[in-house]
Amino acid sequence: MGFELDRFSGEVDPDFKCNLCNKVLEDPLTTPCGHVFCAGCVLPWVVQQGSCPANCQRISAKELNHVLPLKSLILKLDIKCDNHARGCEAVVPLQHLGEHAETCDFSPAKCRNRGCRQVLNLRDVEAHMRERCEARPAGLCEQGCGLMLTHGERRSGGHSCLRALRAHGAALQARAAALEKALKKEALRAGKREQSLLSRLAAAQLELQVTALRYQKRFTQYSARLDALARAASPGKGEETKALTLVLHRDSGSLGFNIIGGRPCVDNQDGSASEGIFVSKIVDTGPAAKEGGLQIHDRIIEV
Repeated sequence: MGFELDRFSGEVDPDFKCNLCNKVLEDPLTTPCGHVFCAGCVLPWVVQQGSCPANCQRISAKELNHVLPLKSLILKLDIKCDNHARGCEAVVPLQHLGEHAETCDFSPAKCRNRGCRQVLNLRDVEAHMRERCEARPAGLCEQGCGLMLTHGERRSGGHSCLRALRAHGAALQARAAALEKALKKEALRAGKREQSLLSRLAAAQLELQVTALRYQKRFTQYSARLDALARAASPGKGEETKALTLVLHRDSGSLGFNIIGGRPCVDNQDGSASEGIFVSKIVDTGPAAKEGGLQIHDRIIEV
Protein backbone atom coordinates (compact mmCIF):
# COMPACT_ATOMS: atom_id res chain seq x y z
CA MET A 1 0.00 0.00 0.00
CA GLY A 2 1.86 3.04 -1.26
CA PHE A 3 2.09 6.72 -0.30
CA GLU A 4 -0.50 9.28 -1.43
CA LEU A 5 0.73 11.38 -4.37
CA ASP A 6 -0.34 14.73 -2.87
CA ARG A 7 1.97 14.21 0.10
CA PHE A 8 5.08 14.73 -2.04
CA SER A 9 6.69 18.02 -3.07
CA GLY A 10 6.43 18.57 -6.82
CA GLU A 11 5.60 16.05 -9.53
CA VAL A 12 6.34 12.38 -8.97
CA ASP A 13 7.97 10.33 -11.76
CA PRO A 14 5.38 7.90 -13.21
CA ASP A 15 7.94 5.09 -12.86
CA PHE A 16 7.65 5.53 -9.08
CA LYS A 17 3.95 4.62 -9.08
CA CYS A 18 2.43 1.24 -8.24
CA ASN A 19 0.27 -0.20 -11.04
CA LEU A 20 -2.20 -1.60 -8.49
CA CYS A 21 -2.86 1.21 -5.99
CA ASN A 22 -1.62 4.05 -8.26
CA LYS A 23 0.33 5.53 -5.34
CA VAL A 24 4.06 6.04 -4.83
CA LEU A 25 5.71 2.64 -4.40
CA GLU A 26 6.30 1.40 -0.87
CA ASP A 27 8.90 -1.40 -0.67
CA PRO A 28 8.77 -2.13 -4.45
CA LEU A 29 8.78 -5.72 -5.72
CA THR A 30 9.25 -6.75 -9.36
CA THR A 31 7.73 -9.74 -11.15
CA PRO A 32 9.69 -12.02 -13.56
CA CYS A 33 7.97 -10.17 -16.44
CA GLY A 34 9.31 -6.79 -15.23
CA HIS A 35 6.26 -5.16 -13.61
CA VAL A 36 6.76 -3.31 -10.32
CA PHE A 37 4.26 -3.07 -7.46
CA CYS A 38 4.16 -2.24 -3.73
CA ALA A 39 4.97 -5.26 -1.61
CA GLY A 40 1.70 -4.79 0.31
CA CYS A 41 -0.25 -4.78 -2.97
CA VAL A 42 1.33 -7.55 -5.01
CA LEU A 43 1.95 -10.20 -2.33
CA PRO A 44 -1.74 -10.80 -1.45
CA TRP A 45 -2.60 -10.77 -5.18
CA VAL A 46 0.01 -13.39 -6.09
CA VAL A 47 -0.85 -15.58 -3.10
CA GLN A 48 -4.55 -15.57 -4.00
CA GLN A 49 -4.42 -15.39 -7.83
CA GLY A 50 -1.05 -17.00 -8.56
CA SER A 51 -0.36 -14.59 -11.41
CA CYS A 52 1.11 -11.18 -12.28
CA PRO A 53 -1.52 -8.42 -11.86
CA ALA A 54 -0.48 -6.77 -15.15
CA ASN A 55 -0.70 -9.59 -17.70
CA CYS A 56 -1.84 -12.64 -15.68
CA GLN A 57 1.38 -14.58 -16.27
CA ARG A 58 1.52 -17.48 -13.80
CA ILE A 59 4.02 -16.69 -11.00
CA SER A 60 4.59 -17.57 -7.34
CA ALA A 61 5.46 -15.33 -4.40
CA LYS A 62 9.03 -16.68 -4.27
CA GLU A 63 9.65 -15.30 -7.78
CA LEU A 64 9.11 -11.68 -6.63
CA ASN A 65 12.31 -9.68 -6.08
CA HIS A 66 13.10 -6.42 -4.26
CA VAL A 67 14.14 -3.47 -6.44
CA LEU A 68 16.71 -1.87 -4.16
CA PRO A 69 17.96 0.92 -6.51
CA LEU A 70 14.38 2.07 -7.12
CA LYS A 71 13.60 1.91 -3.40
CA SER A 72 16.68 4.05 -2.67
CA LEU A 73 15.52 6.74 -5.13
CA ILE A 74 11.99 6.82 -3.65
CA LEU A 75 13.35 7.14 -0.09
CA LYS A 76 15.09 10.38 -1.13
CA LEU A 77 11.81 12.05 -2.18
CA ASP A 78 10.53 14.85 0.09
CA ILE A 79 7.22 14.03 1.77
CA LYS A 80 4.85 15.85 4.12
CA CYS A 81 4.51 14.68 7.71
CA ASP A 82 1.83 12.08 8.54
CA ASN A 83 0.29 14.75 10.77
CA HIS A 84 0.02 17.37 8.00
CA ALA A 85 -3.77 17.45 8.37
CA ARG A 86 -3.31 18.16 12.10
CA GLY A 87 -1.16 21.22 11.40
CA CYS A 88 2.41 19.97 10.96
CA GLU A 89 4.12 21.78 8.09
CA ALA A 90 7.29 19.67 8.14
CA VAL A 91 8.56 18.22 4.85
CA VAL A 92 11.29 15.60 5.24
CA PRO A 93 12.97 12.94 3.06
CA LEU A 94 10.88 9.77 3.08
CA GLN A 95 13.74 7.81 4.65
CA HIS A 96 13.55 10.11 7.73
CA LEU A 97 9.76 10.14 8.02
CA GLY A 98 9.69 7.56 10.81
CA GLU A 99 12.24 9.46 12.91
CA HIS A 100 10.27 12.70 12.52
CA ALA A 101 6.97 11.00 13.45
CA GLU A 102 8.43 9.84 16.79
CA THR A 103 9.05 13.44 17.89
CA CYS A 104 6.37 15.30 15.97
CA ASP A 105 4.50 17.77 18.20
CA PHE A 106 1.34 17.24 16.13
CA SER A 107 1.09 13.49 16.78
CA PRO A 108 -2.36 12.52 18.21
CA ALA A 109 -2.36 11.98 21.98
CA LYS A 110 -5.17 11.30 24.47
CA CYS A 111 -5.78 13.38 27.58
CA ARG A 112 -4.68 11.39 30.65
CA ASN A 113 -7.35 12.79 33.02
CA ARG A 114 -9.88 10.15 34.00
CA GLY A 115 -13.17 10.66 32.19
CA CYS A 116 -11.74 12.82 29.40
CA ARG A 117 -11.81 11.27 25.93
CA GLN A 118 -10.36 14.18 23.96
CA VAL A 119 -7.57 13.49 21.45
CA LEU A 120 -5.22 16.46 20.98
CA ASN A 121 -1.89 17.31 19.43
CA LEU A 122 0.95 16.03 21.55
CA ARG A 123 2.24 19.55 22.20
CA ASP A 124 -1.15 20.65 23.59
CA VAL A 125 -1.83 17.77 26.01
CA GLU A 126 -0.09 19.18 29.09
CA ALA A 127 -1.70 22.63 28.81
CA HIS A 128 -5.11 21.07 28.22
CA MET A 129 -4.79 18.84 31.29
CA ARG A 130 -3.73 21.75 33.51
CA GLU A 131 -5.95 24.56 32.23
CA ARG A 132 -8.86 23.50 30.05
CA CYS A 133 -9.83 19.91 30.70
CA GLU A 134 -13.28 19.61 32.29
CA ALA A 135 -12.13 16.35 33.96
CA ARG A 136 -9.13 17.89 35.74
CA PRO A 137 -9.21 17.75 39.57
CA ALA A 138 -10.80 20.75 41.30
CA GLY A 139 -10.60 19.81 44.99
CA LEU A 140 -12.47 17.52 47.41
CA CYS A 141 -16.22 17.52 47.83
CA GLU A 142 -17.29 19.40 50.98
CA GLN A 143 -20.86 18.06 51.04
CA GLY A 144 -20.01 14.78 52.75
CA CYS A 145 -18.55 12.22 50.33
CA GLY A 146 -15.01 13.60 50.41
CA LEU A 147 -14.32 12.50 46.83
CA MET A 148 -12.36 14.50 44.28
CA LEU A 149 -14.46 16.86 42.17
CA THR A 150 -13.71 17.77 38.56
CA HIS A 151 -13.92 21.31 37.19
CA GLY A 152 -16.87 20.26 35.07
CA GLU A 153 -18.81 19.02 38.11
CA ARG A 154 -17.99 22.10 40.16
CA ARG A 155 -18.92 24.48 37.34
CA SER A 156 -22.22 22.80 36.53
CA GLY A 157 -23.14 21.84 40.07
CA GLY A 158 -23.95 18.37 38.80
CA HIS A 159 -22.08 16.48 41.52
CA SER A 160 -24.16 13.96 43.50
CA CYS A 161 -22.47 12.44 46.53
CA LEU A 162 -24.66 9.33 46.41
CA ARG A 163 -24.04 8.76 42.71
CA ALA A 164 -20.33 9.47 43.10
CA LEU A 165 -20.00 7.08 46.05
CA ARG A 166 -21.80 4.34 44.14
CA ALA A 167 -19.54 4.85 41.12
CA HIS A 168 -16.49 4.92 43.37
CA GLY A 169 -17.58 1.72 45.10
CA ALA A 170 -18.22 0.00 41.77
CA ALA A 171 -14.77 1.03 40.56
CA LEU A 172 -13.20 -0.35 43.74
CA GLN A 173 -15.11 -3.62 43.37
CA ALA A 174 -14.02 -3.93 39.75
CA ARG A 175 -10.44 -3.28 40.78
CA ALA A 176 -10.67 -5.82 43.60
CA ALA A 177 -12.16 -8.40 41.22
CA ALA A 178 -9.37 -7.80 38.72
CA LEU A 179 -6.74 -8.17 41.46
CA GLU A 180 -8.39 -11.36 42.75
CA LYS A 181 -8.45 -12.80 39.23
CA ALA A 182 -4.78 -11.92 38.74
CA LEU A 183 -3.95 -13.44 42.15
CA LYS A 184 -5.74 -16.71 41.29
CA LYS A 185 -3.97 -16.85 37.96
CA GLU A 186 -0.60 -16.29 39.62
CA ALA A 187 -1.41 -18.88 42.33
CA LEU A 188 -2.32 -21.41 39.63
CA ARG A 189 0.91 -20.69 37.79
CA ALA A 190 2.90 -21.01 41.02
CA GLY A 191 1.11 -24.27 41.84
CA LYS A 192 2.05 -25.73 38.47
CA ARG A 193 5.66 -24.67 38.94
CA GLU A 194 5.69 -26.22 42.43
CA GLN A 195 4.17 -29.47 41.13
CA SER A 196 6.75 -29.63 38.36
CA LEU A 197 9.61 -29.06 40.82
CA LEU A 198 8.24 -31.71 43.21
CA SER A 199 7.97 -34.21 40.36
CA ARG A 200 11.53 -33.53 39.28
CA LEU A 201 12.72 -33.82 42.90
CA ALA A 202 10.92 -37.16 43.36
CA ALA A 203 12.42 -38.49 40.12
CA ALA A 204 15.90 -37.39 41.22
CA GLN A 205 15.45 -39.03 44.64
CA LEU A 206 14.28 -42.29 43.03
CA GLU A 207 17.21 -42.29 40.63
CA LEU A 208 19.58 -41.65 43.53
CA GLN A 209 18.10 -44.54 45.53
CA VAL A 210 18.36 -46.93 42.57
CA THR A 211 21.97 -45.88 41.98
CA ALA A 212 22.81 -46.32 45.68
CA LEU A 213 21.28 -49.82 45.73
CA ARG A 214 23.18 -50.76 42.58
CA TYR A 215 26.52 -49.67 44.03
CA GLN A 216 25.70 -51.28 47.40
CA LYS A 217 25.05 -54.58 45.65
CA ARG A 218 28.33 -54.36 43.75
CA PHE A 219 30.20 -53.46 46.96
CA THR A 220 28.69 -56.49 48.73
CA GLN A 221 29.69 -58.79 45.88
CA TYR A 222 33.26 -57.49 45.79
CA SER A 223 33.55 -57.72 49.57
CA ALA A 224 32.37 -61.33 49.47
CA ARG A 225 34.91 -62.17 46.77
CA LEU A 226 37.72 -60.56 48.73
CA ASP A 227 36.74 -62.44 51.89
CA ALA A 228 36.56 -65.72 50.01
CA LEU A 229 39.92 -65.16 48.36
CA ALA A 230 41.43 -64.32 51.74
CA ARG A 231 40.01 -67.52 53.25
CA ALA A 232 41.24 -69.55 50.29
CA ALA A 233 44.71 -68.04 50.62
CA SER A 234 44.87 -68.76 54.37
CA PRO A 235 42.69 -71.80 55.14
CA GLY A 236 41.83 -72.10 58.80
CA LYS A 237 42.77 -75.08 60.95
CA GLY A 238 40.33 -77.89 60.69
CA GLU A 239 38.78 -76.72 57.45
CA GLU A 240 38.04 -79.68 55.21
CA THR A 241 38.72 -79.57 51.48
CA LYS A 242 37.84 -82.15 48.87
CA ALA A 243 38.43 -82.60 45.17
CA LEU A 244 35.53 -82.89 42.70
CA THR A 245 35.49 -83.81 39.05
CA LEU A 246 32.83 -82.00 36.95
CA VAL A 247 31.95 -82.32 33.29
CA LEU A 248 30.63 -79.05 31.80
CA HIS A 249 29.31 -78.64 28.25
CA ARG A 250 29.78 -75.22 26.65
CA ASP A 251 26.66 -73.13 26.04
CA SER A 252 27.15 -70.68 23.13
CA GLY A 253 30.90 -71.03 23.59
CA SER A 254 30.85 -70.34 27.36
CA LEU A 255 31.14 -72.55 30.44
CA GLY A 256 29.28 -69.94 32.50
CA PHE A 257 31.95 -68.88 35.02
CA ASN A 258 34.91 -66.48 35.47
CA ILE A 259 38.25 -67.21 37.11
CA ILE A 260 40.94 -65.33 39.01
CA GLY A 261 44.55 -66.43 39.61
CA GLY A 262 47.35 -65.76 42.08
CA ARG A 263 50.83 -66.73 43.25
CA PRO A 264 52.21 -67.45 46.70
CA CYS A 265 53.64 -64.45 48.53
CA VAL A 266 57.38 -65.01 49.31
CA ASP A 267 57.12 -62.69 52.34
CA ASN A 268 54.27 -64.66 53.86
CA GLN A 269 55.51 -65.33 57.41
CA ASP A 270 52.98 -68.03 58.33
CA GLY A 271 53.72 -70.09 55.25
CA SER A 272 50.22 -69.80 53.76
CA ALA A 273 49.97 -69.59 49.99
CA SER A 274 47.51 -67.93 47.64
CA GLU A 275 48.72 -69.72 44.52
CA GLY A 276 46.09 -71.19 42.25
CA ILE A 277 43.13 -70.48 40.03
CA PHE A 278 39.78 -69.77 41.69
CA VAL A 279 36.17 -69.31 40.49
CA SER A 280 35.27 -65.61 40.87
CA LYS A 281 31.82 -65.46 39.25
CA ILE A 282 29.11 -67.88 38.07
CA VAL A 283 26.51 -67.01 35.44
CA ASP A 284 23.06 -67.83 36.81
CA THR A 285 21.83 -69.73 33.74
CA GLY A 286 25.19 -71.09 32.56
CA PRO A 287 26.51 -74.67 32.58
CA ALA A 288 28.50 -74.09 35.80
CA ALA A 289 25.37 -73.07 37.73
CA LYS A 290 23.65 -76.46 37.53
CA GLU A 291 22.98 -78.39 40.72
CA GLY A 292 26.18 -79.89 42.04
CA GLY A 293 28.19 -77.60 39.82
CA LEU A 294 30.84 -75.01 40.68
CA GLN A 295 30.73 -72.56 43.60
CA ILE A 296 32.37 -69.16 43.90
CA HIS A 297 35.86 -69.47 45.48
CA ASP A 298 36.31 -73.08 44.28
CA ARG A 299 39.93 -73.73 43.36
CA ILE A 300 40.51 -75.30 39.94
CA ILE A 301 43.18 -77.97 40.30
CA GLU A 302 43.24 -79.45 36.77
CA VAL A 303 41.36 -78.96 33.51
